Amino acid sequence: MKNVVFVVFFLFFSQALANEKRVLIIGDSLTAGYGVSKQDAYPAQLQIKLNQGKSKREYVVVNAGSSGSTTASAVGRLKCHLKKKPALLVIALGANDGLRGTPMESTKKNLASAIDLAKKNKIKVFLAGMKLPINYGKKYRSDFEKVFTDLVKEKKISTIPFLLKGVGADPKLNLADGI
Repeated sequence: MKNVVFVVFFLFFSQALANEKRVLIIGDSLTAGYGVSKQDAYPAQLQIKLNQGKSKREYVVVNAGSSGSTTASAVGRLKCHLKKKPALLVIALGANDGLRGTPMESTKKNLASAIDLAKKNKIKVFLAGMKLPINYGKKYRSDFEKVFTDLVKEKKISTIPFLLKGVGADPKLNLADGI
């Protein structure tokens, strides 16, 4: 009888795994949910929204956000998650690079390496565009944003044009420090 229960459980579990679609989000404090509860962070909210549909698939959104992260950590962090076989990767990194004045060539190279690794592993990639505050100057901000738009074109990947569209600069949707 125990073997029958185990076989039934295994078949059910296998079916559930086959229907699961894993979404991995590698990001910084915005992804990690700095200053808000885990369930209020956008990856948790995305999982709720994805699973509200009528699809029989169950989506699992993995929050691989880490406060202070830069693009330099993207490949290493992706490698740690490859064994879980994500179907989709959202790369939401780069803001800290821009704020710290990291050379744009380094930011672009780091993001390109993560994109290439994901594509090599047959993972669909979305790159979240980033913007900088106006006090960084028009040229620097423009060059920074171009890193993301160029990568989307060059690597033929999908984009979230600006991660904070409709949220950034709205005092009701930001922490007391304006971030």
